[in-house]
Amino acid sequence: MPNGGMWRIYGPVILIALAGFILTLFLMDPAPPKKIRFGAGAQGGAYHAYAERYQRLLAEQGVEVELVDTAGSIDNLRLLEHDFIDVALVQGGLSGITERRQLRSLGGLFEEPFWVFVRSDLTVEDFGDLKSLRVSIGPEGSGTRALATILQAEYGGDWSNSARAALASPDAEAALRNGELDAAAFAASPQAPYVQSLLRAEGIRLLAFDRAEAIARRTDGLSSVTLLRGIADVGGDIPARDVPLSAAVAQLAVRSDIHPAIEAVLLDAATAIHAERSLFAPAGRFPNVQNADLPVSSQTMRFYRDGPSFLRRYFPFSVANFLDRAWVLAIPLLTLAFPLVRAAPPIYRWRVRRRIYIWYKDLRALEEEGRSTPPGDPRVSVISRLEQLQADIGQLDVPLSYTDDLYRLRGHVEFVKQLLGPALVEKGAAA
Repeated sequence: MPNGGMWRIYGPVILIALAGFILTLFLMDPAPPKKIRFGAGAQGGAYHAYAERYQRLLAEQGVEVELVDTAGSIDNLRLLEHDFIDVALVQGGLSGITERRQLRSLGGLFEEPFWVFVRSDLTVEDFGDLKSLRVSIGPEGSGTRALATILQAEYGGDWSNSARAALASPDAEAALRNGELDAAAFAASPQAPYVQSLLRAEGIRLLAFDRAEAIARRTDGLSSVTLLRGIADVGGDIPARDVPLSAAVAQLAVRSDIHPAIEAVLLDAATAIHAERSLFAPAGRFPNVQNADLPVSSQTMRFYRDGPSFLRRYFPFSVANFLDRAWVLAIPLLTLAFPLVRAAPPIYRWRVRRRIYIWYKDLRALEEEGRSTPPGDPRVSVISRLEQLQADIGQLDVPLSYTDDLYRLRGHVEFVKQLLGPALVEKGAAA
């Protein structure tokens, strides 16, 4: 088939497909943002260090991360609720009804033990024994204070105001060492300087939470961990025995309307960062959704069940995101294209033959007019128009495969001329 014929057949299909592709570009989901704001906590803290790692990994995928210094988990939740930031690390166990309605969790990332250090000369065996003592539980708005308040409620009873002192971590450490406090609580990473210092301090010991597992079963976002004997300092035998602790599971919290592509790239980064082993967890335990106290999206659940999507495994972020957004509309577009491709050749054949057969209407009209016209000059006029019709038909340009139809039409015109021709002969003889 000549190239022109191919274009006549499939040109309209190609134009329809192109129009559908352009329509797909307009109708498919919007592209993800190129920049997000990350609630990073205070500079120098564990949250900020992790946020910087997220910033580097997302930059490799073409997503700019702006780090926003905050006061901690409570501040992060507030900023997320007010759309001032897009994602943040938050301490588990702090979310309420409002947070669960507006935010989503991308999974637990690591455990933050709740450390309670007490003076060794006190006969304190359990967290509940601190009700009437001088205890710092962190400043107002801090994750430490929020978690301590939850645990005080779990243990029940009346807690005195002195058991709820609001000191910052460095001040609480100094006050405990100086004897101004009987105990100090911290929700922090094991690498926090004040935690490492107090683990080695003379006259101060770490309080065990023997009911940590029960607390974890009762409270979303909390887990139980064990500080193994000697894990802080094997040679110094610190701690000198296994110590059970309650721990909050830090989570990656996002707004519920975050773009799915950003959610996917954050999950990839979380796996790369938090799958490492720690003092409390073997490699590969985190990230997970077991201790999330915020709702988890269906995409996040699929990620933890099946891993990254096919497109994310084999394509760069930008390409995978485009294909993923276009796929939803590409399926109906392809479904429409198949019948169009199959229908194109019959439609083309009909169009070519119609260009030939449409002349039969004029041929039939001239034949009927010629038959009803008496011999003589009027019929000569009809035959003259037949000759003009034959000349016009000769100008038709059709593919070679349809030449037989064209010549058949020309033969039929000649037949009608011969049919009406004897009248001219008779007129000439009479003259």
